[in-house]
Amino acid sequence: MKAKLNIIKGLGILAIVVAAFSANAQQDPMYTQYMFNTQTINPAYAGTWESVGFMALGRHQWTGWDGAPETYTFSLQAPLKNERVALGFDVISDKVGLEKKFYLFADYSYLVPIGEKTNLRLGLKGGFTNYSNNLQEYDIVDPGDPNFVGEINNAFKPNFGVGAFLYSKKAYVGFSIPKVVNTTFENDMKNFSVEGELRHYFLIAGAVFDLGENVKFKPTMLTKASFTSETGTPVQFDLTGNFLIKEKLWLGAMYRTGSSYGFIAQWIFAEKLRIGYAIDFSTNNLKEHNNGTHEVMVSYELRFKKENVISPRYF
Repeated sequence: MKAKLNIIKGLGILAIVVAAFSANAQQDPMYTQYMFNTQTINPAYAGTWESVGFMALGRHQWTGWDGAPETYTFSLQAPLKNERVALGFDVISDKVGLEKKFYLFADYSYLVPIGEKTNLRLGLKGGFTNYSNNLQEYDIVDPGDPNFVGEINNAFKPNFGVGAFLYSKKAYVGFSIPKVVNTTFENDMKNFSVEGELRHYFLIAGAVFDLGENVKFKPTMLTKASFTSETGTPVQFDLTGNFLIKEKLWLGAMYRTGSSYGFIAQWIFAEKLRIGYAIDFSTNNLKEHNNGTHEVMVSYELRFKKENVISPRYF
């Protein structure tokens, strides 16, 4: 309990510091089920399952709108024989209209025990982004506009990230910068460019509270910000509350400031297989032009050490 209170206290201080700044453009893919998809933004999360496991997620945003974002994500994590070291692997395909991004990153995580029930993991992420955008396929008023001549096709843009993840069985707080290097993509005519990747800062946290013999409550939060673009948006908060019923069913709701609200459901099969679904609805001017966002997630764990099993894994 003391460790959980220390984590929550530290979260409060970090949240105040982050909220004191104004952020900029949000370009990385967003997820409603972010609390079950942590590795993509924080490499230190790799190894927290204490098993070989994978997660696959598909997200269709703003359905009913032609060219709306589509994101597909796959993550794998595995501990090594040295139990303090774990490796991870992330593949993300993100499409918005004619703009396509493909991310391929590897994760390294090292465990630093700091108490009987509390651990700290430090992580590194490294990989590349493939970006393509055929400017000639856009419908424009002036077909001769020089800004829409050629194609943006950068096959290899390397990047790296860092992260820290402090956790116990029932609470966690993490901070990460998944892409440290700001990148720019140019068309092959060298007369048009776009900000490809901005340095984003993520602060995440959560805790689990017993409400009875068969019910637990898990509030979580994610704060994301970018301070490197002149055309930015305020710091964005994702706030979520989930209830775990009889160690099998997660039911919850989320709110994303200035953007959307939604609902989450996840079923746990035999402590290994999890299937989740989320739907969210816009609260801004886009709400009249789409039918909501749908997200499906599947994860599976291969456990070889029965004594390490936490029933269930809350994070």
